[in-house]
Amino acid sequence: MCDRGSSALNGRYSAFLFDMDGTILNSIAAAERIWGKWAHRHGLDVAAFLPTIHGARAVDTVARLALPGVDPETEASGITQAEISDVEGIIEIPGAAIFLRSLPAAKWAVVTSAPKALAIERMKAAGIPVPDVMVTAEDVSAGKPNPDCYLLAASKLGVGVSDCLIFEDAPVGIAAGEAAGATVVVVTSTHAHPMATRHASIKNYETMSANVDEDGCIGLEERAT
Repeated sequence: MCDRGSSALNGRYSAFLFDMDGTILNSIAAAERIWGKWAHRHGLDVAAFLPTIHGARAVDTVARLALPGVDPETEASGITQAEISDVEGIIEIPGAAIFLRSLPAAKWAVVTSAPKALAIERMKAAGIPVPDVMVTAEDVSAGKPNPDCYLLAASKLGVGVSDCLIFEDAPVGIAAGEAAGATVVVVTSTHAHPMATRHASIKNYETMSANVDEDGCIGLEERAT
């Protein structure tokens, strides 16, 4: 077992688990283009609706609205196909690609509410390496804030989730990490306004580095600039 330390930024962990959208890449422009058109077609208040889409599975977002005559599975499938076809403007969170490539393959995973095909297209568009271990929308029956996705990712890596450091940006994902019993660090690069959180935070990965000690534990460090 690794020493979790007194905060996310000085602990040692068995693995790093990363949310995708808003955490290692920025897909806000593409996602809001697609969801905005969908919301307009369904007569929703687009400005009020768009902030609710981030961090959750598409099927859960649609189901939560309980729109008469609207099948969440069908609508989510159509939205996903549109998002796969439109990756314009998707970029990495600064420093994310280099940081992720520095990690041992067995020490990290991506845990996203996006379907696998969409996740891969977005990572490719942003120049993000596709990890050996991914947990996507299809892999769990209950999405974030349910912790199942993070529990599954830790299991796939062969580590305990309480020994993992989870990187998140959205409230539903943070709640999933908390429910899993892991340490959470909040990535704030895409936050338009400060988020009240008890967790440590980083803006991006430009000054971050990781190191693995002789016991196989991995730590997050901020380089002096």
